[in-house]
Amino acid sequence: MLRIYKLLTNVVCFFAPVILKIRTYRKKEDENRYAEKLCIINKKRPQGRLVWFHAASVGELLSVIPLLEKLEKNETIRTILFTTSTLSSSKIFEKKIKSKKIIHQFFPFDKNIFAKKFLDHWLPNLVIFIESEIWPNFIFNIKNKKIPLILLNARITFETYIRWKKIPNFARLIFSSFDMCLSQNKETEKYLKNLGAKKINNLGNLKFSKSKLTLSEKLNKNILKMFQYKKIWCASSTHDSEEIFCSKIHIELKKKIKNIILIIIPRHVHRCDEIVKELNKMNLKVFVHGSKSKLNRNIDIYLVNTFGETQKFFNISNFVFLGGSIINHGGQNPIEAARMGCKIYHGPHTSNFREVYSYLNSHNISKKIDNVNSLKKFLLKDLKLKGNKSKKLKKRINIMGQSILKNIDLEIRKFVVSRK
Repeated sequence: MLRIYKLLTNVVCFFAPVILKIRTYRKKEDENRYAEKLCIINKKRPQGRLVWFHAASVGELLSVIPLLEKLEKNETIRTILFTTSTLSSSKIFEKKIKSKKIIHQFFPFDKNIFAKKFLDHWLPNLVIFIESEIWPNFIFNIKNKKIPLILLNARITFETYIRWKKIPNFARLIFSSFDMCLSQNKETEKYLKNLGAKKINNLGNLKFSKSKLTLSEKLNKNILKMFQYKKIWCASSTHDSEEIFCSKIHIELKKKIKNIILIIIPRHVHRCDEIVKELNKMNLKVFVHGSKSKLNRNIDIYLVNTFGETQKFFNISNFVFLGGSIINHGGQNPIEAARMGCKIYHGPHTSNFREVYSYLNSHNISKKIDNVNSLKKFLLKDLKLKGNKSKKLKKRINIMGQSILKNIDLEIRKFVVSRK
């Protein structure tokens, strides 16, 4: 199976330069840095101990920031290399990470030659892959070099598990290569064990932890003034058709509640132009975040077209509908909204975050809705209440998050100290 995988990656990488050029033309790659994905490295490796983190995209990057803040203060670590795969994640990195100790690079294609070249250049003392990042050529080369390898905040869904079970020997070879798997839930812990992982520790979901850098993040005064005295609800991480679903509800709510506004934060912001067209057809007044147009207090929908600002809007909203749950996508992560003390609504499809939603439902933090009428009913009732932000809820979740962060930090420090 490994030979077949290597052959496939070689074929993909043969066409990679053309693919990257096309993606660059479509503004999906950084025109100045896309060559990093072909393992063309321009930055020198600093002297001293280096820890390498790899995350797929924005969500995984943001989840690790609290841990990076701790490790950055660790004098044993001279450099932290952080790789991601998407253009959006590199922009968020530039915005959120200000430490000179932390270097960003794009993750190269998982080609055997690239893996060897990348590892020979950066010579990491510890490698940490985040959530579901499983790259066989890199993993086997890391193992051959006897570099400690951790799967951090590991997440395996049932669908992913079934796919791995179809190639059991290959799966066992891969997952047994990790020196430590820090699982984010019991389900993943069980799947990792069945797939052959050796040492598994379920310390909880790192996304419950909170970055100190984001505590004071607020919207600018002009935007806050526009939202003043408004009844606000938010639809976050929405997918195609879910914006229409929420807008239909908003039209009904307008008939009952004055000064109501809906903030929509789509999962994929490149869809914003398309969303505006659809909402205009419904005779809704839409303002796009960052637009140079004059802010109008009489708008119906405030559409967010940027990455990494979700928390700012959760700060001013008591009620959040989480997308990817009306359509059969498996749901989106509700932890950030819960951390901000928001009441959460979600559709029936939340299999990707089953344990998280089970916890939130048991504490009456989230509610399942099945159709337009059920969400309309809940919002009509909840929006009329005052002082909905739960300080006790925020405190409880933040305490839990800090405990998870502390325990994960202690586990990683063991590998940092032991590696000479």
